[in-house]
Amino acid sequence: MPWNPEIYNKFKDIRYQPFYDLAEFIKPVSGMRSIDLGCGTGEQTAILADKFKDAHFLGVDSSAEMLEKSKHLETDRLHFRKATTEETLHSGEKWDLIFSNAALQWSNDHTMLFPNLLNLLNKGGQFAVQMPVQPENKLNKILSELVDEEPFKTYLKGFKRDSPVLSIDEYAQILFDGGLEDIQIIQKVYPIIAKDHDTLFDFISGSALIPYIERLEGEQKELFIKTYKERIALSFPKLPAIYSFKRLLLYGRRGELLMVNG
Repeated sequence: MPWNPEIYNKFKDIRYQPFYDLAEFIKPVSGMRSIDLGCGTGEQTAILADKFKDAHFLGVDSSAEMLEKSKHLETDRLHFRKATTEETLHSGEKWDLIFSNAALQWSNDHTMLFPNLLNLLNKGGQFAVQMPVQPENKLNKILSELVDEEPFKTYLKGFKRDSPVLSIDEYAQILFDGGLEDIQIIQKVYPIIAKDHDTLFDFISGSALIPYIERLEGEQKELFIKTYKERIALSFPKLPAIYSFKRLLLYGRRGELLMVNG
């Protein structure tokens, strides 16, 4: 998937707040062996490594374009690896912290994925994940409706990526069944204030729009973008517009380990 770090980071401030909120759940643990799934450019992994100075971090991402930006961040406690979440699962490596910010929504079948991830936690390990609530976010709804319509359904050869994001109740059950304690699950709105409709288009073009745009070329691509922008304008008639972007924050811990003072 051709991720563009420049477009993605155009909304860095908006994308970073949920990261900081998620990081606040994490308890410092001596010698914590940690992984950041879907680390992107690695900047957030570096922030975690700086925050938890007695921990070792591995940032994992499937995008070579994103990881190219991470090379200068590596230290003796911070490393990066090109791999998918699924490949990481198959490695069987165990962790004291599994962290993922706005990435696991790209992995399918969360009813299988999340229990498998929890199985990689060491005793006392922590699990901290944040994802956009795609089924409830307006720009995602508009996109989902559009790709089901003609001529775009034909242009895309029927391709549609349904969101794998589950309900709060389902994640609560998965974390509980996985043996986690101190479970905390929060759905929070991170509002985006847009002075024009292009701002809203640009926000989603750096993420959920990518798998559709990469399947279109020429006039088909132009018509798809034009129509999507028109639908955005219809859905947000008042400017400046507020987009109530919803995100889900999940945290849990397995058992106890010696805590670091401070």
